[in-house]
Amino acid sequence: MEKRYSTAVIKVGTSTLTHQTGMLDIRKIERLCRVICDIENSGVRIVLVSSGAVSAGWVKMGLERPPKTVSGKQAAAAIGQCELMSLYSRYMRDYGYTVAQVLLTKDVVEIPLQKENAQNTFEMLLKGRSIPIVNENDTVSHEGIRIGGNDILAAYVAGLINADLLINLSDVDGFFTGNPATDENATLIPLVEKITPEIEALAGGAGTERGTGGMRAKLQAAKIAGAAGVPMVIANGKSPDILYDICAGSSVGTLFLPSKEKNG
Repeated sequence: MEKRYSTAVIKVGTSTLTHQTGMLDIRKIERLCRVICDIENSGVRIVLVSSGAVSAGWVKMGLERPPKTVSGKQAAAAIGQCELMSLYSRYMRDYGYTVAQVLLTKDVVEIPLQKENAQNTFEMLLKGRSIPIVNENDTVSHEGIRIGGNDILAAYVAGLINADLLINLSDVDGFFTGNPATDENATLIPLVEKITPEIEALAGGAGTERGTGGMRAKLQAAKIAGAAGVPMVIANGKSPDILYDICAGSSVGTLFLPSKEKNG
C-alpha cells in the first residue's frame, strides 16, 4: 500500500460493528483490527473512534431492545465498552500493537487546559506501538449520549491531533443525491468541495436503531473537521479492506474537502 497520509482518524459506526441482532460482528472486528495494524505497519498512524458500546452492552444485559432511559444507556455503555476493548486488545495484540482506551467529554474541546492535556496524551500514545481507541465517556456524561455522537467526536479528535484525514465508515457507500434505500435514482456524490445549503438539504434523518448517527451528523462532522483543515471521507465499512484504498488516496466513497488549510 502506498503511504499517502501520516495520521488518520477512523470512525466506525455501530451498524458496521454489529449484526442485525445487535450483537457484535466478531469476524468483522477481527478483520478491522488486522487491517488497521497493517496500515500502521506501512507508516500511517491510526486513531480509532469506535461506536458499538451501548449496542454491545444492552445485548449482554439480556435486554430485547436498546434501553430508552439515560441511565439504561449509560449502564449498557459501561458493560459494552469492556466487551469492545477486550476484543480490540486481543486481536491487535496478535499483530504486535497495544490498544489504549481514551474516553473523552466535550470539555476536552471547550477547556484549553484539558485540550492541551488530551493533545499531549495522544502525542505520547502515537509515538509508540499503541493504537488509541476513543469513545465518549457515556457512563458519566449525559451529553455524551444525548448530543453529538461519535461522528462529531471523531471530527473533534481529528482536529485535536492535527490529522491528515478523517475516515467515517458507515453502512452506506457515501453521500448521495437522495436516500439510495428508497430512491432508485439517487447517485453518489464523489466530491464535496463545500457544504452548501443545497448539500445540507440532501441529508436525511437519524441512522439505524442500533446507531445514533445519520447524514446530518456526518455533514456536521465534515464541517468541524474541515474547519480544522482535515478532509473527511464517508465510505461503506462492510469490508474493512476499503481502508487500504482510502489511505492510499484512491477515490472511494465521498470526499469532503476542508474549508481551511490544515495547521502545522
